[in-house]
Amino acid sequence: MDDVDRPGFDTAGRGTRSLEDGPPIDRIESVFAVYEVRREDGQVVYYGDPLAHPERVMRELWPAFRDRGYDATLERRHGEYALVAEPTTVGVDGIPWTNIVLLLLTVCSTLFAGSFWYQLDPVADPTVIWQAWPFTAAILGVLGIHEMGHYVMSRYHRVNASLPYFIPVPTLIGTMGAVITLKGRMPDRKALFDIGVAGPLAGLIATVVVTVIGLHLPPVTVPETVVQDPNSIRIELGYPPLLELLAAGFDQPLYRNDPATGVNPVVIGAWVGMFVTFLNLIPVGQLDGGHILRAMAGDFQETIAALVPGVLFALAAYLFYIDGYSVNTVFVWILWGLLTAFLASKGPATPVQDERLGRGRFVLGAVTFGLGLLCFMPVPVMIIG
Repeated sequence: MDDVDRPGFDTAGRGTRSLEDGPPIDRIESVFAVYEVRREDGQVVYYGDPLAHPERVMRELWPAFRDRGYDATLERRHGEYALVAEPTTVGVDGIPWTNIVLLLLTVCSTLFAGSFWYQLDPVADPTVIWQAWPFTAAILGVLGIHEMGHYVMSRYHRVNASLPYFIPVPTLIGTMGAVITLKGRMPDRKALFDIGVAGPLAGLIATVVVTVIGLHLPPVTVPETVVQDPNSIRIELGYPPLLELLAAGFDQPLYRNDPATGVNPVVIGAWVGMFVTFLNLIPVGQLDGGHILRAMAGDFQETIAALVPGVLFALAAYLFYIDGYSVNTVFVWILWGLLTAFLASKGPATPVQDERLGRGRFVLGAVTFGLGLLCFMPVPVMIIG
């Protein structure tokens, strides 16, 4: 520990912040009796005794600290109760080099993956990957807009959030998606709901636009030598109801059961947006669906979340034992059953102010989950060969 002070003295936290920037000491002592204040590693730490249940102390004091630019937590330090106030900023601090590097790597990985969807050979001629730029634009567009929906709404509610981190991985689509990180607690259910719902809705709007564009682009023709090659591997994607509806609405074919012709890879980018939307709306833990349902249903969300892994395992068992799909085909649901079990065990975000949502947000949440179901496909990917 360093710099021991008494309440009312100037205690520098980070930059030019001081104790005087925080809530008045009498405001703090209305629910937390302070007997010492210390500066520890850039944090202002108030040692004292809570005068009410710790949860009530935080409900009372957290908004006051937040209004002064601090994030506050109540914890035990050295066997004593400590109210820890850390200065926070909302927005980008400096050049986000990590985000930029990951974005550039994801551009490269999606270009490489996309070239195969265009029936190109990037191994024989690496320069051809640039021809896959529409696929990359589609993928990064739907994923980026999804995450920026979260980011913009986080800024609106003054919750500190990072810019999107794209994840480059050598998969069929060249990425495992994108994420943002949130620091600090959610102020209330409205913020939790708005931040959770903004990503799927923004991403779905982008996905619909990309789908319509892709459906009107020329299909991809598979060379006859590849079609006739007995050693070739064919990848079939399941089409969710939303994609089916858009194709029917614009009278565009999806080229089912045609090994020689496939949809334009931009449609594959839209397919990724739909699949990611469904997965994110699974109502467990820190997923978007977990945030939304926690804001709508309160603690009952954890009961629903506990059932989700079993549903996914049951889906995998049905597809394997009843419909006869291979383990490779149903493995995606086994994997997500394990992931959701882990996420459910961690629990959802808990807002400081836990009042019920209004009817408007509740209806919007129900509509969002309905749109998520339109993005569901029992068999997302099937590899034949």
